[in-house]
Amino acid sequence: MSVAELHPRNVAVATRLKEAGIDGEIVLLPDAASTAALAAAALGVDVGAIANSLVFWCDDRPLLVMTSGAHRVDTAALAQRLGRGPIKRAKAEQVLAATGQVIGGVAPTGHPAPIETVVDEHLSTYPQLWAAAGTAHSVFPLTFDELVRLTGGRVERVD
Repeated sequence: MSVAELHPRNVAVATRLKEAGIDGEIVLLPDAASTAALAAAALGVDVGAIANSLVFWCDDRPLLVMTSGAHRVDTAALAQRLGRGPIKRAKAEQVLAATGQVIGGVAPTGHPAPIETVVDEHLSTYPQLWAAAGTAHSVFPLTFDELVRLTGGRVERVD
């Protein structure tokens, strides 16, 4: 697929992937895959192999949590593990401001500025992960190690 066929948000993600030396190509899906369950069904993979990008607000700044589609984030336990203040779900406008992407299509990269990131340790149990690529209709494959390297994330238990 040529860059000309991609949404500008996909182009930002593709550029970052190339810079990071990650070979995963962006896949455009015919239907929106704005939830882990929808993405897993569209790709024919286990929901746990979907690397969900969830944006939270903590200590007056965004916190990106890359969690397995099979998990819910226990924000109180995660805040304690990180030694941080309360972790709250970011509002839609905060997500857009922090990532340049809308809820349902937030990628782990391609943001206007780096975002502190936590990566769910459970994702390491899958040989291949899938993450959103900047829109609700786009995803890309990568490994756990690539995800950690791409985001500079801290690996933690999140559930």
